[in-house]
Amino acid sequence: MNINPVKAFSDNYIWVIDNGTDGIIVDPGESAGVLDYFDKEALDLAAIILTHKHDDHIGGVKDVLAKYPETPVYGPKETACLNQVTVKDGDEFELLNKTFKVFKSGGHTEEHISYLMGDDLFCGDALFSGGCGRVFTGDYQAQYDALQTFKALPNEVKVYAAHEYTETNLRFAHETDPTDPSFTKALEEVQAQRAKDQPTLPSTIGIEKDINLFLQAENLETFIELRIARDNF
Repeated sequence: MNINPVKAFSDNYIWVIDNGTDGIIVDPGESAGVLDYFDKEALDLAAIILTHKHDDHIGGVKDVLAKYPETPVYGPKETACLNQVTVKDGDEFELLNKTFKVFKSGGHTEEHISYLMGDDLFCGDALFSGGCGRVFTGDYQAQYDALQTFKALPNEVKVYAAHEYTETNLRFAHETDPTDPSFTKALEEVQAQRAKDQPTLPSTIGIEKDINLFLQAENLETFIELRIARDNF
């Protein structure tokens, strides 16, 4: 199975999962790039899966469906206006002979969900490399709980987040704790990647345990302090 990013807007990644003949689009915030990708790779569209309701994740769905009108759309309750199949925490479904497990990862939005396909995690804006999403709902407990769910996953699980925020997240981590060599080394490596315009994703859960301050937060109070500091960084 191939998993490749299609760049969108200034820093979004729309992930395409394909088996060489059929593909799945994750969070198409815009349509042009993914439609071009499917044409270039001669792929048929098997499904669209959505993590949450923000326009930079769903804005391209209708245009994609205009070209592929029979495509099923899987998403949380908050994207019900676009879904053919509404899924929730604990659900499982099959696409391209792969099982997708759904779990709630709220906080960024009320009904944000993530999908685990084997060892591949599609987490939208709930988890980034070196960070996590802003808690627009004000429900810090939900976001903290989501991070605990991610943290409990096996180290080898790959993290396919939806934004290229890694360098900024690691600058924040390094300034928060300049004595931690993990942050210093990771920041240097990421800066070298970005200088070559290379994606810093996917990461892994194991890597994130070492470099992600938010996953390292030992309690809710610490997490809230970190998230507010990052909001103002």
